[in-house]
Amino acid sequence: MAGGREIKTKIKSVQNTRKVTRALEMVSASKIRKAQERMKASRPYARAMKQVIGHLAQANSEFQHPYLVEREDIKRVGYIIVSSDRGLAGGLNNNLFRKLLGEFRQWQEKGVEVNVVTIGQKASVYFRRVKVGMLASVTHLGDQPHVEQLIGVIKVMLDAYGKDKPGKAAGEDAARIDKVFLAYNDFVNTMVQRAAFDQLLPLPASDEPIARHDWDYLYEPDAESVLEDVLTRYIESLVYQAVMENVASEHAARMVAMKSASDNANKLIDELNLVYNKARQAAITQEISEIVGGAAAV
Repeated sequence: MAGGREIKTKIKSVQNTRKVTRALEMVSASKIRKAQERMKASRPYARAMKQVIGHLAQANSEFQHPYLVEREDIKRVGYIIVSSDRGLAGGLNNNLFRKLLGEFRQWQEKGVEVNVVTIGQKASVYFRRVKVGMLASVTHLGDQPHVEQLIGVIKVMLDAYGKDKPGKAAGEDAARIDKVFLAYNDFVNTMVQRAAFDQLLPLPASDEPIARHDWDYLYEPDAESVLEDVLTRYIESLVYQAVMENVASEHAARMVAMKSASDNANKLIDELNLVYNKARQAAITQEISEIVGGAAAV
């Protein structure tokens, strides 16, 4: 059995760790409400954009934007991966990464190349060690990310997706990404956050019922320019909404993980105190036995 001094040192160390976990739990608990408010505030815009895009997809426009056209021969796929910058959030990032590796393995078994764009320090560090093409990354967005911070990496993926334009070189077509997916942690509630995978490009058919019509919008200056701008803003809104969902998920997961760590520290301190009391009682009993034995010998 360890000595009393060693046990007291262990108890002090666990108590210091408990102070850290409690502080992180309180910080995350104070931040999660604001993160949820920002997340909910951005949802109406994303919902309205989705409705507009749904109507545009049903309109009988003479110009068919490449973002709306499904490609038959899939040679390369791209993933925009959203993660946190900091750790101590339980299995939030690892659960997402494990599911992504399974997705990558399925594509690679079909002979499809995988390219990624990462948002967040954890994803950037992790996928540099994985055999996938890293196109771009952005980190340290903070607790209040802005769309301007995401435009660069989104543009990299949109440029890689390319457009079906006449006169395109064979090399450019071979380097083109044919599908783009968005991977992030979807905030369900404080206790549940699930890994979500959404197809960004080509734009999937909307699940919401949309009335069919045989009319079209009036585009100014032309359909190509308007659709290019609207669809780009739509994709930016989806990525931004995913980042906001991930921030709320990060604070919720960290709060739960730190509470669990604090509870485990309390249990460990109780166990160490019990061991310390037993060791102290054993030392006292030994001293009394030595005194009694010495007195009897005299």
